[in-house]
Amino acid sequence: MNTNLIIREPELYFDSLHHELNNFLRDTFLHPSFANPLNVKKNSIWRPAVEIKQNDNEYKIKVQLPGVDKDDIDVELDNDFMTITAEIEEEKEQKDEQEKNAKFHTCEFRYGKYQRTISFDEPIKASEAQAEYKNGVLKISIPKVNTEKTKSRKLEIS
Repeated sequence: MNTNLIIREPELYFDSLHHELNNFLRDTFLHPSFANPLNVKKNSIWRPAVEIKQNDNEYKIKVQLPGVDKDDIDVELDNDFMTITAEIEEEKEQKDEQEKNAKFHTCEFRYGKYQRTISFDEPIKASEAQAEYKNGVLKISIPKVNTEKTKSRKLEIS
């Protein structure tokens, strides 16, 4: 059985549609203090974009985490899945009297928790995995467990 990863670009459109529907429902039915987009964004869990490649020996994963400090990233590995968690907190700054009365006009930064779980179709060697974080991109290399490849055969029925 040949198992290849499938490029799932339509997922990007559904995520956008999902966020727009959430915004509409929040703004329409929730109390105005809860409907403030800044309050909701801080409590949201974001799904970072990923790129996953595999060959016969390993998986190579790239995860976009712009603005995240390396120390705020947590990667957990199991035999057949990996969970990446990170968090970006809004910067707290000292404000003078004039700044205290200022309100956001636009805020498109994503603050809050990032989480993504990736499942693998073959067992992995979690103990030999390596990760590198540079310029907002987390690169992970995970070797596969060497499993014996057997040729299919026809079974005789008696």
